[in-house]
Parts: sequence; C-alpha cells; structure tokens
Amino acid sequence: MSYEAVRKDYVKHTLEESDCLPDPIHMLEDWLKEALKEMEDANAMTLTTVNPDGFPESRVVLIRQLDQEGLVFYTNYDSAKGKDIAIHPKVGVNFFWPWLERQVRVRGIAERLSAEASDAYFNSRPRESQLGAWASIQSEEMTTRDQLDKRLVECTERFKDQDVPRPPHWGGFRIKPQYFEFWQGRSNRLHDRIRYESVEGGWKLSRLFP
Repeated sequence: MSYEAVRKDYVKHTLEESDCLPDPIHMLEDWLKEALKEMEDANAMTLTTVNPDGFPESRVVLIRQLDQEGLVFYTNYDSAKGKDIAIHPKVGVNFFWPWLERQVRVRGIAERLSAEASDAYFNSRPRESQLGAWASIQSEEMTTRDQLDKRLVECTERFKDQDVPRPPHWGGFRIKPQYFEFWQGRSNRLHDRIRYESVEGGWKLSRLFP
C-alpha cells in the first residue's frame, strides 16, 4: 500500500474569528458536544507526557470532566503516565474528530484531584471497572494473561458482598490549561488554526498559518 497516495480534502466547515468564543473552555465544550452527537468515544483524547529519560509518551485517555478549572481524567497513579506527571507535570492533549474534520490541542499543568473528588468518581463506576482498578498493576510487565485473570478473581472474592473502595493508587488528574489551538480542516491543506494563550486576566486569541 502506498500511504503517499492516501488523500482527503477537508470541506465540511470553516473557522472564523467571529465563530470563536471568548473562553476556550466553552469553545472546547461546544465542540465536544457536537462530536459526541455522532460518536460515543468522542471524549477520547491523546495525552502526551515526558518520561524520566526525556522522551515524549502518548496514549489515549478519556476526558471525564470539563470546567473552568480544566480537563479531568482518571488513571492509576503508579502507571507510566502517573509517574511521568509526578516528575514532569507539563502535559499536552490532542482531540481528533475526523468526521468533523477538527482537532483541538491543549497544553497545561496536571495536578492530582482531591481524594474526595476521586472517591466520588470511583464510586460512580461499574463494579467490574472498580475491581479492574485493583486487579491491574498498570504498566508493569506480566508473564501471561492468566496472571491478570487470577488477580481479578482474587479481588472479586476479597470484596465479595461489600462496596469496592477506591485503591489508594488510583485517582484523577486535572489539567489546568495554558494554551489551546482549534484546528478546522480546509480545502487544499489551507486549514484554519485559532490559538488561545493564557494571559493575565483572560485569553489572547490569534490566527496561525496552516
């Protein structure tokens, strides 16, 4: 297969300054809502961290909350991304919605949520997901899949006939944004790119060359 021959022209939408809201959080919220109308996992975002060796690491996580304080996701704090953030809290996020021909990039500082906030979300999860958080030693090497299955059976028995508590190593992060870029695909690769930069008292909006 020739990847060089793969072509697509972007013609669905445009993005003018007049379309942009003063607050990029509200702008992202509107774009997320529109994307979710057509795809259930439109709240998936690629999270990029920096590992202890200085290499960027990217993986897909789910945004679970968006408000004026930032973007929230949940994970195992002892996972690779949790350890990365503990050392380098500056992170990047990218949303991509090809059916809308849109992307959004975010940069910010990741901070742990309070135990109370993490408890509240954990308690709302399906029981099977709660048990999985105990069973998985996330990012650690295992010998066979049976090792994970055995741990799940053990956790299921351990918490039989009782509520599953949140593991102390599991919880949320809030990304406090400092930068947004809204990307709208346009014909002939002449895309629209609108940048928001955090400044004292608000946000500075500007247009970038594609």
